[in-house]
Parts: sequence; structure tokens; C-alpha cells
Amino acid sequence: MSENNWLKSTILLAAILCLACGSAVAQRSERERGAREERGLACNDNWGGDRASHCVIKEQTIAASGGTVIVDGKKNGGVTVRGWERNEIFVRAKIQTWANTDAEAQALAGQVRIETNGANIHAEGPETSDRQGWAVSFEVSVPLNSNLSLKAHNGGIGVSDVRGQIEFNTTNGGVSLKRLAGAVKGETRNGGLSIELAGAGWDGQGMDVRTSNGGVNLSIPENYSAHLETGTVNGGLRSDYPITVQGEIKRELSVNLGGGGQTIRAFTTNGGVSIKRKS
Repeated sequence: MSENNWLKSTILLAAILCLACGSAVAQRSERERGAREERGLACNDNWGGDRASHCVIKEQTIAASGGTVIVDGKKNGGVTVRGWERNEIFVRAKIQTWANTDAEAQALAGQVRIETNGANIHAEGPETSDRQGWAVSFEVSVPLNSNLSLKAHNGGIGVSDVRGQIEFNTTNGGVSLKRLAGAVKGETRNGGLSIELAGAGWDGQGMDVRTSNGGVNLSIPENYSAHLETGTVNGGLRSDYPITVQGEIKRELSVNLGGGGQTIRAFTTNGGVSIKRKS
């Protein structure tokens, strides 16, 4: 090969490699941008009501150690966790503060720290008074196979597309559980339970969840196999899902769906139960 032909071939190969590299980077950026666009955390300038407020969103990526991912929304923050196919943890935190003046609210936000050591994700900040305070809500992406321990007080909890040992607890907030597997257990005291099942049957040890004051909404695919236990003390129970039982359905239901399987248990004390067929 002549020197000129060799040079032309080298330039052409370099151009092809650059295009491939640029395409890979663009595809990754597009995936990350799409994932972030799906997220619900956004700042609200009027969050403080009659007081000055400030909001900032912080993001960081941490290593997935394989241990339990702990997320605590503390007094006034919610927690949302989603599974993804990457072997790392992405944390998105919304810091909201309120105070008498804009300057005080902004200064207070600067004193709130997001802690992530050991996948123990929570916020730390200064003591506050009646006229000023702070709250942090989290959206966290974790590997699909992850163990979770989630807490909140005045905030909701949501988990989707994760398989593992999953525990949660909140006092005042609704709970959303979508397309989960493994062993799921938890409760809310004041808030509804929204449960979306997926696939042909439960994969794992089962689910045991409850609320004291709130409805239970179950969405179940047709031809799903599991053992379902659900009910209410003070409320009604209705279903458009094809269920075969003997006798009248009153306030509790214990039945095999399809060929039966692991137990899915979801109960409320004060609230209705709705079972819907997922199309």
C-alpha cells in the first residue's frame, strides 16, 4: 500500500471511530435525559405559602455496594425508588426551605447536607423554629436487584421495578408499589395503597402491606397466578377482576388467582378495596 493510500485509510478509520464514539455518547445522553424527564421532583417557588421559600435540586451518583439501600425522608420528605439496569445508584434530592425572608431561606438551604455514605441516604440540617424550616424529598435509581429500607413521616413512598427485600414505613403519606418482586413488607398509617402487579405471577417470597386509614387499589394482569388476601374493616370491597369464590364477597377475600402461588396480602382498616383487571 502506498503512503498516500495508507494515510487515506487511517483518516477514514479515525473518522468512523469518532462517529461511533459520538453516537454512543449521544445515545447515553439521550437515555439519561429521558430517565430524568420521567422524574417528578420539581421546584415550586410558592411552596412556602405566606413565607419566603427557596428550592434547589441536587444530584449525585454513588457506587452500588450490594448492601441494603436505606432512604429516609425524615419529617417532611417523600421517597421514590426506581430500578434500572445500571450497577450504580443515582440520587436526586429536592431541598425546600422556608423562612421570613428570601435571604434567610436561601442561607438555610446552604446548610442542608445530603448524606449518602454506605448507601444510607438522608439529609442533615440545622435545628429550626416555627417560622423557618427545611424538607428534603428523594428520587433514587437503584440496580434492579436491590434490598431497600425506606422511611418517611409526612411524605409518600413509591417503589417500582425492583426485586429484593423491600421494607417501608410512613405515617402520613400514600404508597405506590409497581412491578415489584421478592419479599415486600410495610405500612402507612394515613394514606392509600396503590399496587400494580406485573407478569404471570409473583416472583419471590410475597407481599404483606397495610394501611390504617386509606383505600387499597390493586391492579392485576389477567391470568395472573398468586394467592390473594385482602380486606377492610370499615369500607367496601369491589372487583372487576374475574375471581371464583364460594358465597358472598363481603369485607375480606382469600382466594387463589390462576394456579395459585405466593401470597399477596394488602389490608386496610378504614377504607375501601378495589381490584381491577390490568389490560
